[in-house]
Amino acid sequence: MRCSDTEPSSLGLFSESDLQQPARSDALGPQAWVLRGFALPWIERLLPRLDEVLAAAPFRHMVTPGGFSMSVGLSSCGQWGWTTDRSGYRYSRIDPQSLRPWPAMPEVFRQLAEAAADAAGFSRFTPDSCLINCYRPGAKMSLHQDKNEHDFNAPIVSLSLGLPAIFLFGGQQRSDQSQRVPLLHGDVVVWGGVDRLRYHGVLPLKDGNHPQLGQQRINLTFRLAG
Repeated sequence: MRCSDTEPSSLGLFSESDLQQPARSDALGPQAWVLRGFALPWIERLLPRLDEVLAAAPFRHMVTPGGFSMSVGLSSCGQWGWTTDRSGYRYSRIDPQSLRPWPAMPEVFRQLAEAAADAAGFSRFTPDSCLINCYRPGAKMSLHQDKNEHDFNAPIVSLSLGLPAIFLFGGQQRSDQSQRVPLLHGDVVVWGGVDRLRYHGVLPLKDGNHPQLGQQRINLTFRLAG
């Protein structure tokens, strides 16, 4: 897995101690949860499929409508990919870089997202989009709402891989105070229902070297976009 053609990251499997990490859920709101270590048993199957997706649709730094280049590298898989340029934020069936459909969502991705949603109380979630973000040290994501989707009844499922990060989980207004939530490799955040449109973001990533993924954090965010 790469954030650029010149900065490879190491693969390998998660450690035995990771597998033994006790599972727990931390509530962030009435219908928002952090599922600690939930994805660890899936990672051996997930990482090779992630490599295949990124080989077909490499990370790129997109431009916002305001003309700013995002510090986070982005890619997508599934029926719909999220994209931004000077004309706005939107979902598209076509990768604007390759002019081909986005790679299909691997079955293990879909199974993990559905299992995490079910564990958080959202049954029958079937994502059709997976946005993949790559954070290098210093990269961040400003507070925002996920509101380009057509149906807000479905939850958001967000998986963290690699370096730890501080996830900001705010309120219904940008000015509301945000919780600072540490996220580790294998943690999954799920939010929906009354919490679906809460603002969220990621503080600038700190330097580090993850034993499996190197100097990066990769975030997979599953949504029902269409």
